[in-house]
Order: sequence, then C-alpha cells, then structure tokens
Amino acid sequence: MRKILYLCDRTIAIIRWNMKKNLVIVESPAKAKTIEKFLGNDYVVQSSYGHIRDLKKKNFSIDTESFEPEYEIPSDKQKVVQTLRKMASEAETVWLASDEDREGEAISWHLAQVLGLDESHTKRIVFHEITPNAIMEAIRNPRHIDRNLVNAQQARRVLDRIVGFKLSPVLWRKVKPALSAGRVQSVAVRLVVEREREILNFKGEDSYRVTASLFTTDNKEVKAELTHRFATKKEAEDFLETCKGADLRVSEIISKPTKRVPAPPFTTSTLQQEAAHKLGLSVAQTMMIAQRLYENGMITYMRTDSVNLSTLCLGACKQQIAESMGKEYVKTRNYHTSSKGAQEAHEAIRPTYMDRIKIQGSSQERRLYELIWKRTIASQMADANMERTVITIVNQNNKNDKYSFTAAGEVVKFDGFLKVYQTTNDNENNDEGNGNNILPPVQKGQELQVKEIVATQRFAQHPMRYSEASLVKKLEELGIGRPSTYATTITTIQDREYVVKGDKPGESVPYCILTLNGSDILHEEKTITLGAERNKLLPTDTGIVVNDFLEENFPEIMDYNFTADIEKEFDNIAEGKTEWTKVIRSFYQDFEPKVEQSLNTYNEHRVGERVLGNDPKTGEPVTVKIGRFGPVVQIGSTENEKKPRFAQLKAEQSMETITLEEALELFRLPRELGEFDGSIVKIGAGKYGPYINIDKMYISIPKEMDPMKISLEKAVQMILQQRLENAKKHLKSFPEDKDLEVLDGRYGPYIVYKKTNYKLPKAMHERAENLSYEECMEIVNNAPAPTQKKKKNKYS
Repeated sequence: MRKILYLCDRTIAIIRWNMKKNLVIVESPAKAKTIEKFLGNDYVVQSSYGHIRDLKKKNFSIDTESFEPEYEIPSDKQKVVQTLRKMASEAETVWLASDEDREGEAISWHLAQVLGLDESHTKRIVFHEITPNAIMEAIRNPRHIDRNLVNAQQARRVLDRIVGFKLSPVLWRKVKPALSAGRVQSVAVRLVVEREREILNFKGEDSYRVTASLFTTDNKEVKAELTHRFATKKEAEDFLETCKGADLRVSEIISKPTKRVPAPPFTTSTLQQEAAHKLGLSVAQTMMIAQRLYENGMITYMRTDSVNLSTLCLGACKQQIAESMGKEYVKTRNYHTSSKGAQEAHEAIRPTYMDRIKIQGSSQERRLYELIWKRTIASQMADANMERTVITIVNQNNKNDKYSFTAAGEVVKFDGFLKVYQTTNDNENNDEGNGNNILPPVQKGQELQVKEIVATQRFAQHPMRYSEASLVKKLEELGIGRPSTYATTITTIQDREYVVKGDKPGESVPYCILTLNGSDILHEEKTITLGAERNKLLPTDTGIVVNDFLEENFPEIMDYNFTADIEKEFDNIAEGKTEWTKVIRSFYQDFEPKVEQSLNTYNEHRVGERVLGNDPKTGEPVTVKIGRFGPVVQIGSTENEKKPRFAQLKAEQSMETITLEEALELFRLPRELGEFDGSIVKIGAGKYGPYINIDKMYISIPKEMDPMKISLEKAVQMILQQRLENAKKHLKSFPEDKDLEVLDGRYGPYIVYKKTNYKLPKAMHERAENLSYEECMEIVNNAPAPTQKKKKNKYS
C-alpha cells in the first residue's frame, strides 16, 4: 500500500512539475502539501521521504584510518532519488527545506551530494513553523548548508555505529546471540537497572503520624498534624495518653502572601513529560502526534530544548489574554534556555497562531494541541497570588510538652495563570499534608474542641521506578541525549527487550491505627498495599546481565559523565570549535583494544550465570543463566555425559532473586494431562520454554500462561488451533512423492522437497494449490543446489 501511495505521489509530482523554476525539497509528504499551499505557481514542493542515504546496514561502513563514513542509497529510495535528480536538473533553483536541527541539516547535505546540486543554484532555508509568513521569510533569507551541523550529526552517527557494531558481537559471544548495544541506550538501561536494585535493597523504617480533627465553637473543622512522628507504637500510645482531656488552644497565627509562577513553554522533554501525566501518552506517541501537528502548520518545530518565544508570539499572547480574560491577567515574560547545549531550534513548542484555541483533527491531536496552547498562554499570564496561613496549636494542660500541632491553609486571592493551566505537580494528591485546606477564622488563644486524635502507622516508600516521562527527565538532567533522541532511546530499549513497560502489584502489609476518642484509645489493624506501580519501566533479566557485563568490561561507555561529555563534544563540533574526526579517532583508539581484549578473554561460566546450589535428588549443580530464548534454570552440566535439564523462569521471576527451592519447583514438568484422539497429551519443559506435546506435535506455551495450571480442555483447544493453522499452511501434497509438498509461508507459497525449501515464482503464487507434480519437480530440478540445513527439534 505504501509503495502504491509513493508511486501515485511520484506520478503527480512529475505531472505537476512541467519545468517549474523552483524545486523545494522537504523530508515528508505532509509537510510538502502544507508548504505548497503558501508558494506561487513557480514553485513545486517534493518530499525526500526522510534520509535518502545512510550507512550500509550489514557492513561496518567506516574507514578506521580517516573515519570517513561509507554511505549507500537504500533500494527503497532509488526511485525517489531518480525522480528528485530529474526534477533538480531541470530547475533553475533548488531549495532544501528539511528541518532546522542537525538531522535536517544532514538530510539537506545528503540531498546536495546525491543529486549533484550546484551550490550556486542551491539554497538552504529553515523555519520553525509552517506558516505563510515563516515560509516567505525563509525564502527571502536563504543560506548555505551548515557543514558544522552536518559534521555534528555525522559524528553522532559514526560514533554510534562504532559502539553498536563493535560491542554487539561481544554480547553475542559472551551473553547470547542476537543482542545489540548502543551508546545512549545502554546508559538508559543502566538507570533502570540501578533504580530496580535500589528498590530491592531498600529498607525503610515505619513511623506513626498523628493527626487531629478539631472544631471551633461555631462547629467549623480544623485539620491539624503533629510536628513530630513517633518511631514506635508505644511512643504514639504514650502521647495519646497525654492528650486525654487536652485543652488545645491556638498559640500562634502566621499569615503571609505567596505567589506561584507559571512554567515556561514546552521543550521536547517537558512536552513528553506533561503529555504522559495529563494525557497518558507514551513518549513515542507524543512525538508522532506533535510531528503531525507541525507538518499541518498547527505548532512550531517539536524537537527543541529552547523555551524562547518570538516577539510575534508574545504580542499575540498579550492580545489574546487581554481580550478574553482582562488586562490584569497579562504579564509578558521572556524565557531564556538554561541548557548549555540548546541547539535543536530557536523557539519553544507553541501554537503557530495563538487565536486558534481549538483545531480540527483526531482526538489525540486536539488534546495535545490544547495542552500546548494552554501551557503557552499560561506562560504569559500573571502570577497566582495566594495567602498562606499556618496555625500552631498547643496543649495548655501540658505546657512542658515539646510537641505541637499545626494546621496550614492556602487561599487563592487572584488566580492568574491558574485560570488556564496547572502543572502536574499542582494536581498531585498528597495525603500526608493539608497545605491546601481552607481554614476557618480563629484567634490567638482560642480553644478548639477535640473530636478525635489519630496515630496512623506509616511506612517509608521505596524510590519510584522510572516511567517513560521520568526517564526522559533524568536523561535531560544528566545531559544525556538531545531532544531528537529521547523518544528513539526509550523505544529502542523496549524493542530490544532490555526493559519492559509493566505493572508491579505491590505487597499487602498490615498497619496499626490508634484513635483517641474521648477518654478511650481504640486499637485497629488494617492492610495497605505498598509499592504498587503501573506503567513503569522494568529491567528484564537480559537487560540486567548485559548492563552488568558492559559496566564491568566497558565502564567508560556506561559512565554518565562520558555520555554527557560526548554530547558537549557534538555541540562543539556544531559550533565549529572541534574537528569531528579527531573526536572519533580519540575515542576509537581507546575503545578498539578493549573490544579485542574482551573477545579474547576466556570465561569459565556464561556471563550472568548464578549458582543456586545442588539438586537434593541428584547432587547436580543448579544454575540460572541467560539462554538463547531468555532466562533459564539448568540442572547438571554440559561437561558431563548426562544431558542437562532446563526450565524457563516464570514471567514474574527474576534471575537475581530466584531461590533454589523456586528453581526446583520449575522442574515438576513433564506432566500428563490425559488422552485425546487416542494419544497422550503432555506438558513438558525444554531449553526454549514449556510446551504441549501430542504425538510429534509441539506447541509453545505463551509466557503469560502458567504450564502448571493448564487443563486438558485448554490443551485440546490449543492442539485443534495448531492443527487448523497447519492445515492452512499445507496447500498441497503429492501421493506419488511424500517428500514433496507446497506450503504457504510468511512471504508467500513455496515448495519443500526432502526438507529443503524452493522459491516459487510469483507468477505461480495464485495457483499454488493447483500446481502439478511435474511443475513442482521442474522448479526443484532447475534450482541452484541449496545448502541443506539439518532440521533440529526445538524441544529436544
């Protein structure tokens, strides 16, 4: 479908072209359609569909002497290049209008190189919003391609290729096949792993929090909290004893004005964080929606670490606020970016027109746009003026008591920017405080009646696991990555299954409540769930093992400061202060010997392998390690004649915490479920996980299913489903030769003869089920001699 759309676009472009004077090249079709609306008949806008060339996928593609990259035009971009080359050769002027960040600059440079553009007839234009004024202003002020920005992007691409291409084979040999490593991604995984271990090692102390429900003489409630927390139940109970018949009076009232200021307009990272908190969007979803809004001319460029707003936007905000809310709500602010490496764009993310409060589009587009509009308009609004009052309450019957109660309240005198927008922190509920209460009027020395005083046992909470949004915030704090890399980093570590997004159910624990009501102290016990978290980033066993291996053998790559310092080097390259190949050469000279040393180091045990003990029945060692298809427990050794047994860990189990008893429990398989169609149905466990077996059929059991709880009925259901799928796959067999059959595969029908696959010509695909024996054998006999692979039973 995508290919058909491209061919249609290409045909339309050629028809529309007809020797126009000006060719404008952008990177996306949606952006092209929006821009073309603003230009005259002398312009045609065409898309390059992203990068038109890149490093070769299967080769290292870097000269280790000069560090010059070797680029290729991918096969799916050949026709794009052919079209652009023809149109560029006929145009009087070519305008390169890719995005204004380093990636966009590199796209323009690659276009100039591949299309053989004459620099004197080629102009580079940039804009951070797609509006008629911005486009025409860019046309009036073209520039040349900035080679410093291009070199900064090349340096990042080459360094990441070196790290990935050199480290991945080390992981294949030392951990397991098909793993990969990346410079920024590995550090992101380290953050997640370290947080998980911090949680595992956390030992918090409990305490007792004391609150009082008090009333004035006119029956207005005052909620107060003791300024001290007690370490033990006895201490809390002793304090409540002193409160029996207490004469609680107001000893001090302090009121002072406070104000709250609005947050700056959005950068990439703050947009990703707020969209996650307020809209429930993942980082990748936020960037995808923002990209559409930008390409349709709704918002400014969405990859930026600048909080600056243009003079035009400031004026538009001032007018919009004054007209809709009043002049008293206006407060113009000029924000300045504190990030040293801010280079992705020149303005914050904002609506292109501030008087466009709502837009047409999908539900997600409308919601994200509204969030951006509110944040922008709020940043130019007056402060919220509050009055904060703190009341101190003491027990007059016990003047030697060193503890006092406080009640705090806050009243909004002028809402200011809060009329439009509150940041996430403003909305977070905090059951530990009462700072937002509205307090009734009281006077110093006034007596307050006690309804009840409650001492509640509280437990220290372990650090929160990272969400996608909080991990972005942490990466930004450490100076790791840039706006254009946050989303891809977080997506990549999940795609590689080093990190998964999931829930933690928490632990149910009892807690004690002591309530003083009148002269009686009541004891009550309830339960609370501690540590429950949703949609958090959790390290997998593979992620933990890879992280530990890289930290031990390549500490520089895993060092937070190194990754942040490299980003500063890229900034220096972008500013023309540093020659990019010197940075790469310096890194490579130290890195390459360590790769060779790691590859040639012999390890007695597999990386990450942990010995749990010995099997009490056989005396053989029990270990847990990363297998080819994930973490497994192994009983026995490959060095012995007896074949070792394997069992895959359950989804909720971890290599770091599994015990010997839990590991042995996994070997309760195989077990027989009963008979079906005259054959025994079994559930077994192999090196690659649990399975259902009947005759010679093996059916993998999904990770989310517990093999110990599968019934015969469920197993039969899965067997019938597998038979149905097998029947669909088998298109035709031949009674004259049982070794020959026609199957339907992932890429279409094909022939299997004597366990060897043969490609079926596309012209025969539609009639694959009706092929004759002679036709099939002709294909087999005329095919090149294939390399026959021995078929291995997955579960043996």
